[in-house]
Amino acid sequence: MPDVRDALLIAKNTEGKLVRRPLSPHLQIYRPQITSALSIFHRITGIALSAGTLLLTWWLVAAATGPDAFATVQGFIGSPIGWLLLFGWTASLFYHFFAGIRHLVWDAGYGYDKAEYHLSGRAVLIATAVCTVLVWIVGLMVW
Repeated sequence: MPDVRDALLIAKNTEGKLVRRPLSPHLQIYRPQITSALSIFHRITGIALSAGTLLLTWWLVAAATGPDAFATVQGFIGSPIGWLLLFGWTASLFYHFFAGIRHLVWDAGYGYDKAEYHLSGRAVLIATAVCTVLVWIVGLMVW
């Protein structure tokens, strides 16, 4: 009796000839590349931005509610975990912004050569780090 999984691996090429479909690479043999890693990280930062926006919403609602609620939120945000969350939110915001610009450039049809997408990937990471650190330096100086 033939295995039904074999039927899923058979396809026709453009000439109509039956061929075996390739198997997807598994995590044990797949080596992540800069484009896949940055794409996954772009999605993760999108989720982090949503969580950070909930923190911002909590802060705004507490400010509208009254001084006691606002003091509670300010106490949390001023704690080491709050600072860490704010730093992560800032880094996520900049990364998502610069990676989004990179995707817009790709949508315009540019940057598909290997050297170009490696360069743009590094540029996204460097721009994220520089802008995050600059914003925190300025914010701490003003504070």
